[in-house]
Amino acid sequence: MSEANPLQRPATRAARLSAVEEALLKYVITSQSQLSQILADEDIEVTQATLSRDLDELGAVKTRLADGTVAYTIGGRQQNPAPHAGGKGEQQMSRVLSGLVTSVASAGNLIVVHTPSGAAQYVASVIDKQPLDGVLGTIAGDDTVMVICADEAMASARSKWLLDIASKTTSEQ
Repeated sequence: MSEANPLQRPATRAARLSAVEEALLKYVITSQSQLSQILADEDIEVTQATLSRDLDELGAVKTRLADGTVAYTIGGRQQNPAPHAGGKGEQQMSRVLSGLVTSVASAGNLIVVHTPSGAAQYVASVIDKQPLDGVLGTIAGDDTVMVICADEAMASARSKWLLDIASKTTSEQ
């Protein structure tokens, strides 16, 4: 089995802003130099001045986290370094998905999620907002979402995870 290519981004401002936002949501970033190193690891070279402007444009502010660490956050959203471990993000997903997902199936490295007519784009958006390990992205139609995973094993695991999330009732949360 071949290994999936790592995420590649074009050398555009929009791609850089997306990478900055993703890093802020995925990691606890305490300094611009730390953020700059994370971006450099993704082959995105950025000056300190540009990084400062990007953080300002994204509305990133330094916030004291529950553990006392002062780190960058966007719009009050705190980082979720372990999205598969549960917690508040998973509870919010469950509330949305439990009413909108009608079936989940995996095929190869893909997951097919069925929804009522008109709900697929909303469901895809909810999935995309969680930085999930092994999930590369989603494509939504009217009543079907395709979740693209890094490999077949990840698709199988994420398919079961999505089904579990969608199966929870509000009394279980």
